[in-house]
Amino acid sequence: MKDLKHLYYFERLLEDANNDLIRQAQNDGKICVAYTCENVPEPLLNLEGAFSARLRAPRTGSMEMGTYYMTSFLCEYSRALLERAIEGGFNFADCMITPDGCTMMNRCVENMELLKTNEKEKFFYEYMEVPMKADDNGLNLYVLQCRNHILKPLQEHYGIDVSDAAIRKAVQEHNRVCELIRAIGEFRKGDMPRITGYEYHIITMVTYAAPKYLLIDKLEETLEELKTCQPDAKNRFRARVVLVGSEVDDVDVVRLIEDSGAYVCADRFCYGSFPGRDPLVLTDDEDALTQICRQYMYRGQCPRFMNQAKIQERRRYVASLAEEYRADGIIYEQVKFCDPWAYEKMVGAHVLREDYGYPVLAVDRPYAIGVSGQMRTRVQAFVESIEIKKIQGGAKRG
Repeated sequence: MKDLKHLYYFERLLEDANNDLIRQAQNDGKICVAYTCENVPEPLLNLEGAFSARLRAPRTGSMEMGTYYMTSFLCEYSRALLERAIEGGFNFADCMITPDGCTMMNRCVENMELLKTNEKEKFFYEYMEVPMKADDNGLNLYVLQCRNHILKPLQEHYGIDVSDAAIRKAVQEHNRVCELIRAIGEFRKGDMPRITGYEYHIITMVTYAAPKYLLIDKLEETLEELKTCQPDAKNRFRARVVLVGSEVDDVDVVRLIEDSGAYVCADRFCYGSFPGRDPLVLTDDEDALTQICRQYMYRGQCPRFMNQAKIQERRRYVASLAEEYRADGIIYEQVKFCDPWAYEKMVGAHVLREDYGYPVLAVDRPYAIGVSGQMRTRVQAFVESIEIKKIQGGAKRG
């Protein structure tokens, strides 16, 4: 659907971490809060006077310096971010907040700090501890960490209003973006979808990489366009798949999959819309911070959560997405050397195949996928296997 009014503009925004809307927001007097993981509650980074930007390294080439400091055995996403930081590519940020979602990302940001990659006068780094179990103790830890490593430093360094009223206002803006992304995503359910997975990925990803308040009007226009547009006859895919796994901010990943014949009808990966674009529900009988943390913790699908209830929930969640979006199969992906998702992919692929009956392709991939012939071949073979099962009457379909 290249005729969507804002699609080319969104694509251009994603070509550079320091995009036009980030510069516009900073010209408006707002500070940029950079972060690296979905376990950091976004609304807390978008309080009045601030906006969030999730770090990514578009157009990554060499990672020699990142590899020098972090070795070749750590994930390519963390090495690519360090490489870009050394190059000065994140100098637009006014602070950086990272959770211990994994030790590799912690090591990446620690190297940024030690190498003094950003020397703005008020710049600060904060490291959060994230619970490994979703329970009352985990919630107490989460609330304390968000208060001490997000709200307190934002107020002390930049005078940001961190009151309950300010947090609730930020949630309203966050929810509006989520509602728009969800509504746009509904158009993926039809047999002849009005939007491709690639286009949807671009639209979703922009909401992580640019100030939300500058995107709402464009998202509203895009939704109105999709309500009246006709499905593109060229978008005839041979199979529908849910893409599941680790961080995906390279637009070429989804494009390669769809060019190979598989329509990405739903996305459960870091930087995706599930569950990252679930609206937050706040009530008046409890403080907003606690409610936000509780919802982020219990809805989170990160393999960092290791209690059995969360482990089993992650497989059920993927299966429910596959059923709701009528997927023929599931692709489990993982950035090379990402340990948490490597274990999750291995076991999750087996469970979804054996217990839920879905065809599953499990792959590891480079951070910047480019035109990977190996990945293309594997996806094409997976699509063909689904087609054969359909002919034999054994394909799973919600």
